[in-house]
Formats: sequence, structure tokens, C-alpha cells
Amino acid sequence: MKAPAFSREQKERMASKVKGYLRDELQQEIGSFDAEFLVDFLAEELGPYFYNRGLADARGLLNEKMAELDYQVQELEQAED
Repeated sequence: MKAPAFSREQKERMASKVKGYLRDELQQEIGSFDAEFLVDFLAEELGPYFYNRGLADARGLLNEKMAELDYQVQELEQAED
């Protein structure tokens, strides 16, 4: 799977969040360049898991809505004498 393409601004915001997390939680300082490489790595290596989870959630919602629609269509059926 191809890694998602993010705008420059999105990538910078994600890198900033990575830098903040590493600084606050692990007391590690990294530069913006390294943070962007880490974002790229995470997108490429972990992105498919999140993407597939999103598809599964969407599929579940779609199935739920289709079942509701099927029920509503059945309610429209008329008795055949």
C-alpha cells in the first residue's frame, strides 16, 4: 500500500506533535527533520493498520444502515391475496 500523501502543513503539524510527545513523555529532543522522517516511517509502516481499521468501521456502519434500509423496504410490502 502506498503511504498517504499529506500536505506540507499537515506533515509539519504531525512532526510537531511527535516532537512534543518525545519531549514530554520520553525526555528526548529531536529536530524537525528527524521528526518528519519518523512521521513518514509511521505513515508507511503503521498507516495500513489504521486505514484498514477505518475501512472495517465504515463497512460495519454501511452494513448496519443497509439492514435498516432493508427493514424499511420490507415495511412497504403489501399483502398479496
